[in-house]
Amino acid sequence: MVGRFAPTPSGRMHLGNAYAMLAAWLSARSAGVRSGAGSRMILRIEDIDAPRVVKDADRWIMDDLNWLGLDWDGEPVYQSARLDRYAEALDALRECRPGLIYPCFCSRADIRAASAPNEGDGYVVYPGTCRRLLEADPQEVSRRLVAGDRHSWRIAVPEAPGSPEGVAMLQAPEAPDEPDVPDGPAPDDRIVFEDRVFGPQHYSLSRDVGDTVVRRSDGLFAYQLAVTVDDLDMGVTDIVRGRDLLRSTALQLYIRDWLTDGAAPEGQVAVRTRPVFAHLPLIDNAQGRRMAKREHSLDLGFLRAQGVKPEQVIGYCAWMLGIAGGDGIGGACAGGGNAGSDGIGGPGAPAGPANPARPEPMTAREALAAFDWSKVRRDLRDRMVPDHPFGPEPMREPVVEPASESAPRPA
Repeated sequence: MVGRFAPTPSGRMHLGNAYAMLAAWLSARSAGVRSGAGSRMILRIEDIDAPRVVKDADRWIMDDLNWLGLDWDGEPVYQSARLDRYAEALDALRECRPGLIYPCFCSRADIRAASAPNEGDGYVVYPGTCRRLLEADPQEVSRRLVAGDRHSWRIAVPEAPGSPEGVAMLQAPEAPDEPDVPDGPAPDDRIVFEDRVFGPQHYSLSRDVGDTVVRRSDGLFAYQLAVTVDDLDMGVTDIVRGRDLLRSTALQLYIRDWLTDGAAPEGQVAVRTRPVFAHLPLIDNAQGRRMAKREHSLDLGFLRAQGVKPEQVIGYCAWMLGIAGGDGIGGACAGGGNAGSDGIGGPGAPAGPANPARPEPMTAREALAAFDWSKVRRDLRDRMVPDHPFGPEPMREPVVEPASESAPRPA
C-alpha cells in the first residue's frame, strides 16, 4: 500500500489538516500491518501554485508531522521540481486525440455570466464557449493564439448520451478490464467509483464536472493535472482527503484513464490499477466556516505555543474520525447506526476505557491499533470545532453539523 501526505505550503497546518493527515497515515500504515507487506507513505509538497507558497511553510509542515508522530518514507517530493514532467504529460494528452486539449480565452467573468451553478454547492460547469469556437472557427482560434491573446488550456470531457454532434466524438477511454477494478468510466460520460466512507459515487462528466483547466492562463499547471500525474508516477494506491474533492476524483480518474491509455511516457509501463479512495467529512470552525490557514487560532504552531501536547491533537482528531469514541462524534450515524466491526460503539454503548465518551489523548501508534474504516463510516456529517477545543478544560468536544444538501450520501 502506498499512501501520501499532500500538503500545500500556504501556511501553518491547522487542526483540520492534522485530522486529514492522521487519516491518510492510519489508512496506509494499517493496510501494511494487515497485509504483512508493509506500506510506504510519501510526503509530496504541493507547491505548484507559486503565488500561494509561504516561505518556510514546508519546514513547518514537516516539523508538525514529526511532532505528531506521523512519519513518511524517503525524501519529500516537491511539485515545483516536476514542471517538465507535467509539460510532458500535457503534450502526451494533446497527442491522444484532436480537441482533447484546447485553448480557452474566457475570463472568469465570462464564465460566470454564461453559466449557472450546480444545485447545492455553487460549482460552475464551464459552458463550452471556446470548445464551440474551435469547432465553428478553428482559424479564429489560431489567429488569437498567434496574436498572443491570454488563454488557458482545458481538457474536454465527453458529452452525455444524446448530445448534439461535434466534439461529442471525445469519448472516455475504455475502463480497465482488470477483475480487481470493478469501477471506472463507461463509454459515455459517466465516472463511477467506490469510496470507503461515502460509498458508491456516480458522476456525469458533462453535467457535474465540465471541461476543466489543466494549464492556467498565467502558465502554471493546474492542480487537477499535477496531482493525477504525481499519483500515477509515484505509484500511489491509497488516497485519503476531504469530501469536497469527490467531484475532483471523477475528473482525475478521467485524466488518469487518458494517461494510461497511450499517454504514458516512452519506456514507462502504464499503471492500470486505480487507487482506493476515502473522502472524509469536513471540519469547520465555530462560526461554521471551513478552517483556513489564515485563521491562526487552531493552527498547530499556535496550539504548540499554548502548551497543547501532540497526544491531545491526535486524540482529538481520532475522536473526530470516530475511531476512538462511542456515543460522541463517530459513535452513531446521523440517522442511527450500528456498532463497528469490533463491537465497540453504536448508540447506547457504555462509556469506558475502550469506548470513551470524550476525546482522550493518545499517540499515533495507539490510534493505529484502533483504526478501522467502518468506524469512520458511522457518521457522515461534517464536524464543527470550537474556538478553544483544548481549554480551559483539557479537551472540549466537537459537534456534528446538520447534514447539508450538498453532502454526498451513499447510493
